[in-house]
Amino acid sequence: MSILRIVPNLHCEAPGELAAFYADLFGLEIAMDQSWIVTLGGAGPQQTQLTLAREGGSGTELPALSIEVDDLDQVLARAGAMGVVPEYGPVTEPWGVRRFYVRDPGGTLLNVLSHVD
Repeated sequence: MSILRIVPNLHCEAPGELAAFYADLFGLEIAMDQSWIVTLGGAGPQQTQLTLAREGGSGTELPALSIEVDDLDQVLARAGAMGVVPEYGPVTEPWGVRRFYVRDPGGTLLNVLSHVD
């Protein structure tokens, strides 16, 4: 299993307006905009992403981090072996990801996902 990216998610009521601030200040570009969530990306040798959202999608709480992996089932099995029960999912979402939510021992909500082929 490989981690493909880790993206911080900032809660805000107006993702488009906040996205404009980060785009103007840091030269980031909009990679995805679904009105309730906007993901910004940057050019350069490192993949830079930041997500701004009102919610986590499908009426869920916004996770602090989204962690994209290449094998969701393997991470789900690892979580189960650790006694970690998903708070949401696994589920395939209409926007093309399969995901589940878990909390780390400190209480931080994590969105673990893979893109659906």
